Amino acid sequence: MRKLFGIIIGSLLVAISFNMFLIPHKVLSGGLSGIAIIVGILTPFNAGMVNFLLNAPILVLGYIGLGKRFVFNTVLSVVVISVGMYYIPVQPIASEALLSSLFGGVIAGAGIGIVLNCYGSTGGFDIIGMLLSRKRDIQLGGFLIFLNAGVIIVSGFFFNWDAALNSLLSIFVTGKVIDAVHTKHRKLTLMIVTNKAEEMKQRLLSSVVRGITLLEGEGAYSSEKKRVLMTVISREELFGIKSLISETDPQAFVNITETVEVLGLFRRG
Repeated sequence: MRKLFGIIIGSLLVAISFNMFLIPHKVLSGGLSGIAIIVGILTPFNAGMVNFLLNAPILVLGYIGLGKRFVFNTVLSVVVISVGMYYIPVQPIASEALLSSLFGGVIAGAGIGIVLNCYGSTGGFDIIGMLLSRKRDIQLGGFLIFLNAGVIIVSGFFFNWDAALNSLLSIFVTGKVIDAVHTKHRKLTLMIVTNKAEEMKQRLLSSVVRGITLLEGEGAYSSEKKRVLMTVISREELFGIKSLISETDPQAFVNITETVEVLGLFRRG
């Protein structure tokens, strides 16, 4: 329930950023939401509805690559953002476009970071970035800055380059705040002591792209033989893996520690 509440709060922050800071000054957020804002400004269509329609095919990709729970959380976020953009009045808080770009970027980045930490996304390029991050170890915020640049360049031709440059500034700030709030790129080491090692191994290997090392263990008090599974994961994966471990062996002992650095192969294959 706490995760769902976090997704709703984060998504509302994104909607507030759009309607009260970015859209009134024609500052784009980038990604599919940026495209939706362009359409909303240039046509009679509501930007929230356009945002929902553009995200539909991307959600299918997310379902295939990231699982049901992630897609459910993403759908919830997209719906909340779309509804929020529909009902929140498009009124500027500040009259200065530069200030709105900065603060809008901070608020949007904080909202997106909260949603990502709750094992969801705000849709669009976030899903694409998370799919690619399964194959390459990247900071999602920095990747989204690069990916969104194309949308901003296009916006320069539709509007004016002052708005485009403010949009680039907003996107840069958003990306930096995402990386500060969203801790996906931080690594964790898991030591899992379990009596169901084989079942646990198969479940983990089918759900994550990390390698796993099996160790032999023995209880000091009981002298009972146990198996220990050791793996390094990203913080983004922790929520899903904790649920998987609990489902496989509720009695498993799990030690989770921060990892300073990983040398060698971090992914299977």
